[in-house]
Amino acid sequence: MSTTRHLVNRQRRLATVAAAERATTPAPARPRTGGGPGPEKPSEAAEEAAEDTADDEDADAEGEPDGGKAPARHLPRPSLPVILCVLTVLLGSFAAWAFTSAASLRDDPGRQNTALTDISRTSEVKGQITEAVGAVFSYDYASPTKAETAVTRYLTGKAVQQHADMLAEVRAQAPKQKLVLTTTVTDSGVEMLDGDRARLLIYADQRNTRTGKSEETTYAAAMFSVDAVRKGGTWRISSIDTFTR
Repeated sequence: MSTTRHLVNRQRRLATVAAAERATTPAPARPRTGGGPGPEKPSEAAEEAAEDTADDEDADAEGEPDGGKAPARHLPRPSLPVILCVLTVLLGSFAAWAFTSAASLRDDPGRQNTALTDISRTSEVKGQITEAVGAVFSYDYASPTKAETAVTRYLTGKAVQQHADMLAEVRAQAPKQKLVLTTTVTDSGVEMLDGDRARLLIYADQRNTRTGKSEETTYAAAMFSVDAVRKGGTWRISSIDTFTR
C-alpha cells in the first residue's frame, strides 16, 4: 500500500516527465498525407533525470530523524568563573561546618582533654601525683604514723579504702619481719586532664626489705593508673586501678 509520500513523489515524477516531453516535442505541424512519424516520445535522459530527482527527494525525506524533528541542542558548558564561584561557596560551607563542629567539641565537658595543650597544668599534676604515689605506697615498720599521714594528705574518696586493702598484709607482717617497703615512680603519663580532674598511668619500682634475723630484699615492678582531683590547690588520688578484676 502506497504512502502519501510515495504518491506525492510519483506525481512529481509524472510532472517532470510531462515537462520534458513538452520541451522536446516540436510545435504541431500541419498534417501531412502519407504515413509520417508520430509525436516523439520523451527521451530516456529526461526520464532518468526525473527518477533521480524523485530519489533524491525520497532520500532527503527518509534522512530526517524522528519524523522530521530537529536534532536536540547541547546545553552550553558552564564557564570557569561560574565553576570557581561554586567551589568557593562549597569551601565556605565546609569551613563553617568545621568551625561549628570544633566549637561544639570544645563546649562539651565530656570531650575536653587538655593534657597535650595545658603544659603547666600537666606538669603540675604529674609532679604532685608522683610524690603522692611514692608516699602512700611506701611503709616503714618503725614509723607507721608516717604512712597514715600520707594517706590523709594524698588520698580521697574510694582511694582510701582501696589503699587500705592493698597494704593490709604489709601492715600485718611489718612489725614481725621489720619490713620496709619503698616505692619509686619511674615514669608517668597524663592520659586525661579536664579542669580539676585527671587520669594518669604510673610505672613504679618497689623494693621490699626485711631486716629481721636475716636481711632480705626483693624487687618488683608495678603498673597501674590513678584518677586524681584537685582540691584546695593540691592534687589528690581519688581512685586506684591495678587492672585486675
